[in-house]
This record gives sequence, C-alpha cells and structure tokens, in this order.
Amino acid sequence: MKKTYKIDVDCANCANKMEAAAQKTDGVKNAVVNFMTLKMNVEFEEGQDPKSVMEEVRKNCKKVESDCEIFL
Repeated sequence: MKKTYKIDVDCANCANKMEAAAQKTDGVKNAVVNFMTLKMNVEFEEGQDPKSVMEEVRKNCKKVESDCEIFL
C-alpha cells in the first residue's frame, strides 16, 4: 500500500534526513520525500497498519530534525 503525506520542513538537507529516517522505520518498504512539493510518499510492507507505522516514522523523523512535521 502506498500513501502520500503532507510535510513541513525548512530545507532540502532536512528533507533528506527525514527520508533516510523514514526508510529505516520498521514497516516501511520505501519512502521518498519531495522538498519542492513538501510531500512524503510512503510504501508500506505487506500487512502493516499505515497509521501505527507513520507514528513511528514521525518519531524517527523528529529525532533527526526536531522542527519537522508530518501531517497524518
């Protein structure tokens, strides 16, 4: 399953940090952050609950970029 989320981030480097953090999260098959459109596209592993996985993605992203936001 793939979903797109609106994000708020200040710079392209920060967006890259968010992308890397999201990709390392359990339950995420792939994640791509587009700084120009301020969107994150997430592909979830089979059988995963997107809502709970995205809560973990948000926590992991906040660790690397504390002022970023993902709108769920």
